[in-house]
Amino acid sequence: MYREIKHELCLSSMSGGTDIVSCFVIGNPVLPVRRGEMQCKSLAMAIEVWNDNAQPVVGEKGELVCTRHFPAMPVGLWNDPDRQKLRAAYFSQFPGVWAQGDYAEQRPNGSLLIHGRSDAVLNPGGVRIGTAEIYRQVEKVPQVLESLAIGQRWQDDVRVVLFVRLEDGVHLDEALQQQIRQVIRANTTPRHVPAKILAVSDIPRTISGKIVELAVRNVVHGEPVKNTDALANPQALEQFRDRAELAAG
Repeated sequence: MYREIKHELCLSSMSGGTDIVSCFVIGNPVLPVRRGEMQCKSLAMAIEVWNDNAQPVVGEKGELVCTRHFPAMPVGLWNDPDRQKLRAAYFSQFPGVWAQGDYAEQRPNGSLLIHGRSDAVLNPGGVRIGTAEIYRQVEKVPQVLESLAIGQRWQDDVRVVLFVRLEDGVHLDEALQQQIRQVIRANTTPRHVPAKILAVSDIPRTISGKIVELAVRNVVHGEPVKNTDALANPQALEQFRDRAELAAG
């Protein structure tokens, strides 16, 4: 960005939420920009990353939480008079503590990474993997425009399935599949390597542009998809339904 466009820019990658009308992690014009990282915690946000034992961790993946009240914390949700929806959405994992539902990591220098939504985390062999960890590697393959990963229930376990949208004229042959797997294996772990790689011409997104891994996972497992009205291209889900490749080993 600085090299190709203009050096006098504030390049900020941030993470927040619609319900809080703000950001938990944000950019900062006086801090360095590091590839793949978000610069710092937002002001007035008591952000930590917690493990399953509700202990703050640094350099490890865990749940993004806000341990104290913050200025834009909602006091309720629409059509939720007894606040059950609010508690279920944000306070059920760690009672009394806001859990955003993001699988995150705080670096020793204070920057943060978001590895994906917690409910979209893959669990092959019981190992938690954020989908963003896979996407960062697939982005290095020039033939792939974008990708989407899910965990498919398979033989009493979960296997990683990767869907890719390719450049026009590019076919997903065995050589390209091996190239994708090699890039992922070389920069992550064998657990991250997808058991299946399938081509699609479109990937479903919300109206705001976010890919919808959970909707695809539901379609693959033959389960209903909620909130299709929130999708910009709901017809794209049909490419993931009843794929013969996913019924085989």
